[in-house]
Amino acid sequence: MKIPIGYGLCAILTTSTMFAATCESLAGVQLAGTTIAAAQSVSAGAFTPPGASQTGLAPADFKKLPAFCRVQGVLRPSSDSNIQFEVWLPAAGWNGRYEGLGNGGFAGSIEYSGLGSAVAKGYVVSSTDTGHQGNAIAAQWALDHPEKVTDFGYRAIHETAEKSKALIAAFFGNPPRRSYFSSCSNGGREALMEAQRFPADYDGILAGAPANYWTHLLASAAAEIQFLNDPASRIPAAKVPAIQAATLAACDAQDGVKDGIIGDPQRCKFDAAQLLCKGADSDSCLTASQVASLQKLYAGTHDSSGKPIFPGRVPGGEVGSNGWALWITGQAPNTSLMFAFGTQFYANMVFEKSAWDYRTFQVDRDTQAADAKLARTLNATDADLKPFRDRGGKLIVYHGWNDPAISPLNSIAYFREVQAKMGVKQTDRFARLYLAPGVAHCAGGPGPDSFGQGVGDAADPQHSMSKALEQWVENKTAPGAIIATKYKTGDPASGAVRTRPLCPYPQVARYKGSGSIDDAASFTCSEPR
Repeated sequence: MKIPIGYGLCAILTTSTMFAATCESLAGVQLAGTTIAAAQSVSAGAFTPPGASQTGLAPADFKKLPAFCRVQGVLRPSSDSNIQFEVWLPAAGWNGRYEGLGNGGFAGSIEYSGLGSAVAKGYVVSSTDTGHQGNAIAAQWALDHPEKVTDFGYRAIHETAEKSKALIAAFFGNPPRRSYFSSCSNGGREALMEAQRFPADYDGILAGAPANYWTHLLASAAAEIQFLNDPASRIPAAKVPAIQAATLAACDAQDGVKDGIIGDPQRCKFDAAQLLCKGADSDSCLTASQVASLQKLYAGTHDSSGKPIFPGRVPGGEVGSNGWALWITGQAPNTSLMFAFGTQFYANMVFEKSAWDYRTFQVDRDTQAADAKLARTLNATDADLKPFRDRGGKLIVYHGWNDPAISPLNSIAYFREVQAKMGVKQTDRFARLYLAPGVAHCAGGPGPDSFGQGVGDAADPQHSMSKALEQWVENKTAPGAIIATKYKTGDPASGAVRTRPLCPYPQVARYKGSGSIDDAASFTCSEPR
């Protein structure tokens, strides 16, 4: 039986609210610009993700999934679009909520671990590859395909939200009671893009470490590549531990506790010149050229007139598996993730020359070129969130202070722009920013890095940003401090080793002067000094 459904829910409601469809009948749902490739009932524990996409959930975790309806489709809003998406709908126990998932890097795959986590908690959940298949650090797919860049920039996430809601209404006979979006990094950019461009898509949005100033982030990456790949000024990964040791020695105790974490890096006045070698070069010191490189990394990228292009890193997050060696310095020249992102962006999206040489990059000229061609498509920097606020939308942005990939100062700058545009009190009605000390890019680092960033993680709003967001949307209770946890192995079953309150910006956590420094109860949120 064919069920004709258009873009809006009005068309859905006139057709589908009279009955709920079977899973297999969703293959016959007609949606504009959409092909439903498959709609299949999946028995409890019977799903195995394709390829290597089990990252994030172990194979055994997929075996624990409840029964659900798996819908696979392709969206074609343009002649060059081929947006693959999936919607998973619980066979029983739907909590009435729809969750949209985002993508890291250049996207290119369905997020099966996120789909599994969400459907196990009773959510309808969707994911998209944003219009191409491939490695998340590669962008060759964009070369000579401007429509695919548009799909990646904003169209795929929006189209997936609309079509997912249509399928929900067809399957259950009703649209979702509330809709949420949650993701980090490029997914954080996607999150802010939804709030800015499509304020009706989601009621609550959780944006982590957003790469929302995309063109300037990757212009900065290209600028850094030049001096970091110069043999004289390159900082080897072997010297990074000495840098962090010096930053912690200078600033760790400023928050009242010495715990391997700089609680408020903006107060840290670390001087990179103190690492200058007094004698022979070694891994414990920096040459004069390397000191200059380190100063540039902390200062951020500027144009020839001194105008900021993108903010720099803050001291304290240099070491770790998700630290500078991975993102900035690399283990060898041309191996860092920011090298990959910067060169892929300019070669395939900006100049569309696969042989583009990063050594030809000029900050003024090439930042302007990226902005002129792609700012409107890729940047989510509009501070006017009035349409999103006026329809009752709630936004939580979070960022790890130890993030080596995207400076947390960028999130602060955007949040302040929203406050300047809409007023501090008006912004407080619908938006919060949380900065997580010791947390690297999206997760990891020495700080407590588990605070409900995933779909419905943790049991209560005091320990989970996603639950706090739901409470704000559904019960009008604005979030305050949220307790973050550091687990022994990253798995909650391994036990907690430290908890710490994350405070709504601009507040910071301060030690009360007594009690365990590993217990959140020993800290209070207060205004910065």
